[in-house]
Amino acid sequence: MSHRTAPVWERRGMVDQGGAARPARVVHEVPYRAQWESPELVRDIVDGRLDAARDPRWGQSGAATPEEYSWWSWRLCGVACLRMALEHWWGVTPTAMALAGECVAAGAYVRDGESLRGLVHTPFAEYVRRRWGLTARAAELTPAEVAAEVADGRLVMVSVHPSIREPNGPEPVRRGGHLVLAVGATETALLIHNPSGFPGESQAFARVPRRSFGPFYAGRGVVLGPPGGEQ
Repeated sequence: MSHRTAPVWERRGMVDQGGAARPARVVHEVPYRAQWESPELVRDIVDGRLDAARDPRWGQSGAATPEEYSWWSWRLCGVACLRMALEHWWGVTPTAMALAGECVAAGAYVRDGESLRGLVHTPFAEYVRRRWGLTARAAELTPAEVAAEVADGRLVMVSVHPSIREPNGPEPVRRGGHLVLAVGATETALLIHNPSGFPGESQAFARVPRRSFGPFYAGRGVVLGPPGGEQ
């Protein structure tokens, strides 16, 4: 990367020690980004009432056409998580399409016609380390280990079922398929930024009780940390 803003990776969070070895509550003040450019329209898009190509802010994504934006927007959850982490630690927010193109080049997305495989965690982590200077590793983690990583100052992209936006609804038929960013942890819950969460309900700092997390969670993700941290 040829130019970087001054790092903004000092520990940003609210911590209650609670007399424990690890903080009882950690919430990292990470900016929120949806995978669509208009977060307030996510429910209408997900529910099928609005074609994503009609998002009035589609051009901010860096896409060449509304159709290109619409196709990619359903597949940008991982890119949205990376955008949040970059804004948190570096103070920069590249466009979604710029990052998507770099991920394709890095092998983190594999495109075959109209299908896309990804985000592939190991090449994605390698790309993040090389391109953006953050610490990053693909890992299999228990929910408790996700909380411990967050308590130690990192963010975790976790693979969950998209219906985690409504954690009190029916259990999903499978786990994984969507990426959210764990930005906080308490003794009983994880706090997530969900790129496809519903406005006012499950987008930023959405609380998911740990007892409800398991049926959605595929047990794997990407741990992101500030520059100069341990891999």
